[in-house]
Amino acid sequence: MKSAIGSNKRESKMQHKLLHQANGQRTYALILDAGDEVMDCLRRFINDEGVRAAQLTAIGAFSDAVLMYFDWDKKDYLRIPVTEQVEVASMIGDVAESPSGQGSLHVHIVLGRRDGTAMAGHLGEAHVRPTLEIILNESPAHLRKKKDPETGLALIDPEV
Repeated sequence: MKSAIGSNKRESKMQHKLLHQANGQRTYALILDAGDEVMDCLRRFINDEGVRAAQLTAIGAFSDAVLMYFDWDKKDYLRIPVTEQVEVASMIGDVAESPSGQGSLHVHIVLGRRDGTAMAGHLGEAHVRPTLEIILNESPAHLRKKKDPETGLALIDPEV
């Protein structure tokens, strides 16, 4: 397996189960296995299932990851490589409809190191080891993103 700094083209072993469905809401459990790349698995899942509005939470562990920090002055993300085994202490995110109509994924994460220190940021990429357990709650109402002229980012706009 290559680190998150390189590419990992192995076939995902991600499993998912529909836990609940009523009135346009669906709740899924997604279980990622060792070696799965988190953001690729999540993007593929939301596209395959047509998810356009959701909240997600997760716990587990990674062999490596790349955190992202938005540099306000440069209006760009800085990459922060994590090249060690870490615990996923908290992972939260959302899905909103992008200006193109696709589901757009936004995930923040807190990672715990062996010595108990933590690091946090946007999740750019990560490889699971040994597991990642995700609960995704889809909403029947869609939030939409619109490009913000000040930052250049697509941000949720409740008026759209």
